[in-house]
Amino acid sequence: MTEQDIINACKKGERTAQKWIYDRYAAAMLGVCRRYVLSKEDAEDVLLEGFFKVLTKIDQFSGQGSFEGWIRRIIVNEALMFLRKKNHLALASSLESIDIPTLQGNPVEVLKAADILKLLETLPAGYRTVFNLYVIEGYKHREIAELLGISINTSKSQLILAKQKMQLLLQKIDDEKPA
Repeated sequence: MTEQDIINACKKGERTAQKWIYDRYAAAMLGVCRRYVLSKEDAEDVLLEGFFKVLTKIDQFSGQGSFEGWIRRIIVNEALMFLRKKNHLALASSLESIDIPTLQGNPVEVLKAADILKLLETLPAGYRTVFNLYVIEGYKHREIAELLGISINTSKSQLILAKQKMQLLLQKIDDEKPA
């Protein structure tokens, strides 16, 4: 069966097709949830709510673009709604003067993906959310502003501040490495 066959079966309400979609995409989408929502339990709740929407609104998938991308968009929106409901999405509204240190070498080469995710978890929710949407998901500042109900400049400042904080954290790791 092709993915399109599975999607068509889901549109007919076939449980085995729904299970296949969940089994196929749940692990990756949980990773998306964890980038936005720090608590594992809350991320799992967001995942389940997101998949409920995926499976109940599958008729809205037009077949344009990737199915996984469509699922990801629903999951990201669900995570953003969770953050809004819990008031975890406090965003700074002004851009402070930024002094980003220059790192020696390339710390990303020595960091594993899990280490980078741990660094992301230390960012305030607003920084982390904009960073994820812009850097990882590929949204434009205009789209982020619309999604979060903020100005484009606030989105830009959150990204700059997130990058600054990440640079400082990376600098700290670099400084702690044995010479």
